[in-house]
Amino acid sequence: MLDRSMRGRLMQLRQLIFDTAADIDGVGELEESLRWGEPAYITSESKSGSTIRIDRRKSSDTQYAMYFHCGTSLVERFRTAFPHEFRSEGNRAIIFDEAEDVPVEALKTCIE
Repeated sequence: MLDRSMRGRLMQLRQLIFDTAADIDGVGELEESLRWGEPAYITSESKSGSTIRIDRRKSSDTQYAMYFHCGTSLVERFRTAFPHEFRSEGNRAIIFDEAEDVPVEALKTCIE
C-alpha cells in the first residue's frame, strides 16, 4: 500500500500525463489500464506514442518512476536533452525522489 505522500506524487504524474496529452492535437483520449500491476497510459484512439507507466520503485520507499518501453531509445533521448534534470534507469525509466521537485516543463517535453 502506498503512503499518502507517494500516492500524491504518483497522482501528480498521472495528471501531468493527461494534461500534456490534452494539449496535443490529434492524440485523442488516453486509455488508463494496469500493465504489470502498474498504472499505464496509452493513446489507444490515435495509436500515437508509446505506453507510459508510473509506480513507486520497489527498491526504494522514497523513489518513484515514469517507465517507457525499453525497446525504444526514448530514455536515452531524454538523458541527452535533459542531462541535469533527471536520473534514469537504463533505457526504461526516469527516476524521481519524494524529497525533490519534479522538473515539470522538461517532463512535459518527454511525455509529448
